Amino acid sequence: MQNTWIFVGIFAAIAGVFPLLPIVAARFLAPSKPNTIKLDTYECGMETVGDTWVQFKVQYYIYALVFLIFDLEVAFLFPWAVAFDMLPLFAVVEGIIFILILGGGLLYAWRKGALEWS
Repeated sequence: MQNTWIFVGIFAAIAGVFPLLPIVAARFLAPSKPNTIKLDTYECGMETVGDTWVQFKVQYYIYALVFLIFDLEVAFLFPWAVAFDMLPLFAVVEGIIFILILGGGLLYAWRKGALEWS
């Protein structure tokens, strides 16, 4: 029984090392000649004017995170909703609990004022 797990361990080790090999090889083999032109900020073919570090409001990130969370949850709920009529009672209750947890998270964000635009 242990012999079969040896192959899994070898595969996991190779899977961890394999993506790192090109990065390490490029670090040692690629030419490196930095100068001020190469290190200058460049965007869309135009030279930057003014400060290049633009700070966005934190509210944009909060909206993006809330959207991302609920968007992923819809992806999790879609198969549950498609197979709703064939699910046992336990799976239906689990889905309802999941929706209630999501609703609680939305209510928490709403009460904290994270969804208000000011």
